[in-house]
Amino acid sequence: MVESEKIVERKVLLKRCFSKAKLFAIGRGLNLPYFERFSSGWDVDEDAAAFEVASNINDDQLMEIFHNYAPWGWVVFRGKYYTYENGSLALTGSWKMLQNNINEVKEKYGRKGLLVLKTIVQIGRSCNLKEIKESLESAGQKIDPLPIIKELELLKIIVTSYTGEEYQEWKILEEVMPLVMLEFGEKPSLRALPAVVPTKAEVAEVDYVHEEREYIRLLDQELNEYLADLLKHRLQDTITFGKETSISFIAKYLQDLFGPVLYFDSLLSISQQYGLANVIIAHEQGKTGMSTGFNLALFGEPGTGKTFSTRDMILGKPEAKIPPHGVPGRNRYAGGISPARFIRIGQAYTGQTFNFIVPEFNDWFKYKGMVEPLKLAMERGEIKYELHRETIGPYRFNSFFSVNYNVAVYGRGYEVTVQDPNFNAIEDRTLCRLHRLTKSRFVEIAKSQMRLALGEVDIDKGARRIRDHLSLIYAIETKHPLVKDRFQFKPVMITSEMYQKIGEAREAILERIPKEVVRFSARLEDRAVRLACAMSLPKYFQSKLDYIPVSEDALDYSIRFYVEEASVRSREEFSPEEILGQISH
Repeated sequence: MVESEKIVERKVLLKRCFSKAKLFAIGRGLNLPYFERFSSGWDVDEDAAAFEVASNINDDQLMEIFHNYAPWGWVVFRGKYYTYENGSLALTGSWKMLQNNINEVKEKYGRKGLLVLKTIVQIGRSCNLKEIKESLESAGQKIDPLPIIKELELLKIIVTSYTGEEYQEWKILEEVMPLVMLEFGEKPSLRALPAVVPTKAEVAEVDYVHEEREYIRLLDQELNEYLADLLKHRLQDTITFGKETSISFIAKYLQDLFGPVLYFDSLLSISQQYGLANVIIAHEQGKTGMSTGFNLALFGEPGTGKTFSTRDMILGKPEAKIPPHGVPGRNRYAGGISPARFIRIGQAYTGQTFNFIVPEFNDWFKYKGMVEPLKLAMERGEIKYELHRETIGPYRFNSFFSVNYNVAVYGRGYEVTVQDPNFNAIEDRTLCRLHRLTKSRFVEIAKSQMRLALGEVDIDKGARRIRDHLSLIYAIETKHPLVKDRFQFKPVMITSEMYQKIGEAREAILERIPKEVVRFSARLEDRAVRLACAMSLPKYFQSKLDYIPVSEDALDYSIRFYVEEASVRSREEFSPEEILGQISH
């Protein structure tokens, strides 16, 4: 019985003191089988991860974990078997001390003291003075609870969960609750305690920025370890591959895997990964003020392969036999994160460039006021956000997005299902591609799923070669310490001839739009230029110049994207194939 209680209490303690990322690192360090199925700490279930560690260690190992993994110093834990306070763990509980303190409150305040304590228990969450007063009054008790609350806090029976200039909330710690409830004739265990939905104050109590910085450290470590292994074992093979590859080579690899319709979505995702180095785009007279990074959005009907192209291809999906193709340690999966939490943790990425993968982007716009800060984030601008009890920022966001969202697709055109009328400002800042569940797309999805399931596709070798090449180019173009003295940084060079070809596409598009009003902005051409430059980066090792010229195949793919998106934005008033056929002659 005691050991069972200790396991449950250790679980609560570990969850309180460590982030999911750190629990993942602890579990991996202990070689626990549960953690082998996950590629990162953000994939684990926090409760399950904490319980898995708690049930596989003893007190000596617990002390070692707290010594080696630096828990949050501001956390307080007062359990029956463990105490953590002021950054120090003790293998002795706090209940005996707390029981004496409860008795002291009873002696000093009598029945009133217990009534106030019971009221906080009954509220069952973080609560303020007004709520406590109203609850007492509704029970017919005319008590001034403030002196008793202050005494309960002084004697460590309750804690402050939120404090502001003129506002404060208190709560009973989860591990203290069973002891307190014994005073009222109940005998709950930690395991039996009900889950309580946290208030805004309790959420604010968690230092998400600190937690995120710890996760970034693990991501940096993942990139460094991958690069070190590549440089030691596969460098010459990667350079040889780089001298032969191009965006057309990668496109052919994807066509062989997924067919002539599906491949283009994955090609855009991999191109975004090359562009993630955010390489300077220059012309003969100097810098253009542009760089290769861009935001990517795949939108359309459910079940059309959007998540596969953005998440599975980049992060990998072992159970589906899909290895990762993206830059290791530079893709932040943001599934399940609320937009408010994203804006808060975004501060941790100041001065750094990552890619945020958001698989259910629609959900972020169920919250009012999200368009403006997300628009600034997509512009890599300065974000400042006002919440009821705090101000976030200002800080400059330097990362990019890869998002999916569902829309209502019609015979011609589509309608966004996001209710916010300003959502078009978000679309206007992303490289967008519509997914329509045509017969050909349906057949290709079904066939590719079958081929992968039957093991008919050898994706591992190709994925590893592309990922190695992509990671090496990223490291060179970001001047990573492991390679900056071995390889030359090269900007991407654009020419007037390139703009001439884009101009020809523009003229052909405008000729076929029957109305005077154009439904897409000039930013579409900016995205086409960035895409062409990102798609030219695979030819780094083929250029003997001190820059990388925009390749013809990269320009052709970017113009195809430009024409197709212009058609979608124009509610498909013209056929992309006709225009592409016209300008190719």
